[in-house]
Amino acid sequence: MLIRYKKSFEKIAMGLLSFMPQEKDVKRLMETIHAYEEEENWHLYLWKKDEEYIGIVGVLEKDSVAIIQHITVVPSYRGEGVAIAMLKALLKTGQFKELKANEETQPFIEKCLPIVEEADDNE
Repeated sequence: MLIRYKKSFEKIAMGLLSFMPQEKDVKRLMETIHAYEEEENWHLYLWKKDEEYIGIVGVLEKDSVAIIQHITVVPSYRGEGVAIAMLKALLKTGQFKELKANEETQPFIEKCLPIVEEADDNE
C-alpha cells in the first residue's frame, strides 16, 4: 500500500532512503528529507506491506509528470516486484499522467517502466 509521507515517518523514510547509494551520507539524507517536506512539487511515498514499511519512492512533479528522484526497497524484499507495484500505485493515484526517471534512477526505472506500462495497458 502506498502511503504519502508525513513528518511522523521521518526516521522510517530516512532509513529506507539510506539504502540508496547516493543517500549514505547523513547530511545529504537530511537535505533530501527536508526537500520532500518543504518543496511543493516534491512528493515522497512509503510502501507498506502488512505492518512493515519496505519501500520508498520520491518524485518531483512537473506538469503532471512524476520524475522519479528516489526509489528503493528493503534488501530482503528485492526481486519481489515491490518497485513495480509502487510505480503502478503512483500512476493509479491519478495525480500523474506519466512516470520518468532522473539521471540517478534512469537505469532502474528503464527496466521497470515497460512492465508498468504493459500492466497499465491490460487494465
